[in-house]
Order: sequence, then C-alpha cells, then structure tokens
Amino acid sequence: MPQVCEIIMLICFGISWPISVYKSIKSKSTKGKSVVFIVAIILGYCAGIMGKMFNGQINYTLILYCINLCIVSFDLALYFHNKSKENKGKV
Repeated sequence: MPQVCEIIMLICFGISWPISVYKSIKSKSTKGKSVVFIVAIILGYCAGIMGKMFNGQINYTLILYCINLCIVSFDLALYFHNKSKENKGKV
C-alpha cells in the first residue's frame, strides 16, 4: 500500500509540472516562478531516486521519479532561458 500512495503522489506532481512548463513556454516570463522552489523540488526528486537505489527498490516508481525530475529540470532550464531574455530587454 505505501508504494501505491507513493505512485499516486508522483503522478499528481507529474501532472502539474508539464502545466508549469507549458505556462513558461507560453508566457516567456519568469513571473510567478521561484528558482529556489524549483531547485528544492529537483533536490527532493534526487533524494527520492537515491533512496530507492540505496534500498534496492529499482522498480516503476523509480521511473516516475526520473520522469518528474526531467520535467522539473526542463522547467529550471526554461526559467534561466526566460530570465536571460528578460534581462536583455532591460538594457
């Protein structure tokens, strides 16, 4: 049962990150974004992945962690991309 709850949590978070990425692409802005928050989420996913590996739990939940980590990392890259464009406009 704990694994089912973990999967549900990962799926719920996994649904919200593509929405965040979409909004970043569409708005081309960092408004409403927090780089500290995004990095904290990335560190959390990395800790979850390491925890799974240390416990030898190499299974489908690990795949969800990796997918979510990739999406959030992409969102972080978009943040810096959009931030650099915003800074160019301030010259």
